[in-house]
Amino acid sequence: MPHNKKQPSMLTWPIIRQGLMYILSGQLRVKKGHLPQLNHPIPDDFVGVCVASSADAGMDDYVVSQLRALGIEQVRLDFTYGDLENFNARFLSRLIVEKFQITLHIIQPFSNAKNMQSLAEQATWKTFVSQVLERYGTDLKRIEIGSTINRKRWAGYTVEGFFAAWQIAFNTAKASGVALAGPNVTDFEPIYNIGILKMLKAKNQLPDIHTNNLFSERVSEPERFDHRIFKYRWATCFKYNLVKKARLLKKIGTDFGIEHFISPVAFWAIYRIERLLPDGEQKQADYAARYMLLNAASGALDQAFWGALICHREGLIDDGLNDATYPVLERVTHYASVDGELKNFWRHASFNAMKTVAKLVQGAHYQGALATANGLEVHHFQTATHEVQACWTINGKVALLADIYTQQDLAQAEISHRDGEILAEKPAIITESPIYLRWLKGVQISVNAQPSLAKNLAIHAHIQGLQYYPFQQDGWFGMILAKNASEAQVIASALHPEKLSAPQKNAALRHARNAIWALPDPRDGDKQVTVKQPVKMYPHKAFLDRLKPSKAKRSWNGAVELLRRGIATAQPVAFFEKIGDSTLKQNFYICGYVQADANVGEMFVHFANGNQLFEFKQKNISVSAEETYLQLAQYLHKMHKNGAYFRDLSGGNVLVQVSDDKQLHFSLIDTARAWFYTHPTPFKYRIADLTRMCNKLHWAGRERFLGLYLANTGKKCTSAMRRAFYLYDFKVDFKRKFGRKGIKKLLKKFN
Repeated sequence: MPHNKKQPSMLTWPIIRQGLMYILSGQLRVKKGHLPQLNHPIPDDFVGVCVASSADAGMDDYVVSQLRALGIEQVRLDFTYGDLENFNARFLSRLIVEKFQITLHIIQPFSNAKNMQSLAEQATWKTFVSQVLERYGTDLKRIEIGSTINRKRWAGYTVEGFFAAWQIAFNTAKASGVALAGPNVTDFEPIYNIGILKMLKAKNQLPDIHTNNLFSERVSEPERFDHRIFKYRWATCFKYNLVKKARLLKKIGTDFGIEHFISPVAFWAIYRIERLLPDGEQKQADYAARYMLLNAASGALDQAFWGALICHREGLIDDGLNDATYPVLERVTHYASVDGELKNFWRHASFNAMKTVAKLVQGAHYQGALATANGLEVHHFQTATHEVQACWTINGKVALLADIYTQQDLAQAEISHRDGEILAEKPAIITESPIYLRWLKGVQISVNAQPSLAKNLAIHAHIQGLQYYPFQQDGWFGMILAKNASEAQVIASALHPEKLSAPQKNAALRHARNAIWALPDPRDGDKQVTVKQPVKMYPHKAFLDRLKPSKAKRSWNGAVELLRRGIATAQPVAFFEKIGDSTLKQNFYICGYVQADANVGEMFVHFANGNQLFEFKQKNISVSAEETYLQLAQYLHKMHKNGAYFRDLSGGNVLVQVSDDKQLHFSLIDTARAWFYTHPTPFKYRIADLTRMCNKLHWAGRERFLGLYLANTGKKCTSAMRRAFYLYDFKVDFKRKFGRKGIKKLLKKFN
């Protein structure tokens, strides 16, 4: 169990000094290290998984059956004091009988690790390691010593204590002829690896296999350059992505004479993913596939393990439990047992994603990357029978297959989904969810010399039941979101951009700079869609917007990015833009028609006039100002927490539907100006959004609403925040009096 009292750090001056000497001498450098190595074999047993069992002997059967279904032979089992006498001994014997390749992670409980400078504790440790190796040593692939040693509140070791534990295990392993792996540093903190290996080399106690838990979870995506090393501004300059980290850690081991390198644990916890994105299970599956593919491409690793096999947070299989049951000690440090009942277990999407990677790339030969580290990933593997290319993008981006491959090659390719399903309807795009294109071995595949993402185009890959269909006809480009190709064709025919024309003002829902009007939904005659087209472009806007995406594309991008982050907005249907349009007005955005009961602007004006209740007359429901402020504050906090900065958050752009239980359902419109981040929205931009939101609200209402919003963040209202509201009020008043509309009103008076 982790200890709450302050523990001595493993990062002592001798370790820091050795690490800095190595780094400053230029050794922590690999030329173009962020790019995968070309032309190398991938081990037959590359993919591994961390396993555990329980007191129920039936759990052993279940775990073995799931490993067989995965097609994975490499397993890692945590083994600690008391396990020689409990179910873990039974489970380990079963794994041996089943001929799995076993990495036995021998660990000490926190309190024992903390006291390893004690001779009595050292004797206890020596006895335990000896007993384990005497009973199982000849049947193990390796043992691993060290357990997230750079996390003092989990591992418990001091430097001296760790080296004492290591020496005992090293001597015992050598005497038993068992390969020794370590030191199990977690994340990318190479000073630990360098310093510890340097000191072990001085003692002639280097491991046979260098281990580091090569996490990318806190960077968000496997491909991202790590902002934690030099912050966001410098991340793209230094290019510390997963591939570079793997290659550098491999180099560190090689520089100390250690040939082999493995990553014993890594995962994406679903609850962490869902801090930013709602599709936690699907994103975990995307990341699992992408992580393993990049590690295989790197050429740096002998094995990469996922951990744990069974767990509701990070497992490939859900145990049916919740966070209240999660062990106090993180499973990356000690995966002690499987919890829950077998009847409640079910496979996460990541199970099949991992199974597919193992099937397609283990034992393959990596040919090289056709695109990488630029938002689009295309990696070429060759198996005994096939040419396989794994393709995906970073989150929210898209590439068109027709821009990368010839139509002939696409026609010959078998295309399968991330989870191994062969797609009967071949996709036209590459998204953040990997796909695999497969041809018979030896087929010559023609690929665009510089494959790239579709320019300035976003999608939400996990809109359930819908697919994306590029539209390229008669000088128009666009994207259609539909259930299938037939429905996409219906939309393209009925709403073809050549047929769309903005109506007169009296027939439009809005007609100013943009015309917005409703049309029958071609998929359902009882419904409508909304069409938006820019119809007036002021000279300064025409100049400033000439290098931007079309307004239709920006509206589409804003909508799908909001949906990707779990923020309600009108359902996108399609967008179309005329290629080469210099007027900036030949573009259309089409979305579902939102049946709103009111908008927030109307509600705020009502409250500003002294009313405490807003009546939705059509439904005979009244909602108080307090209820409105509370629910809106939660909605906007979620929007900002999930990385959206709307930039046009006026009350009229937030539509409201009310349910019988007085729950308000908000939906954003006019999405063209929104910006998005891969992290929560910076606070200054949150306040900028809120100042727009509250412009029509009285100060008492603002104070209450802002207080409720800030309660979600742990911050309090400051004078600087209030000043931002005053400045925005001044800006709006000035614009009303002296802006374009103000001058028009003034001229009308004189006329």
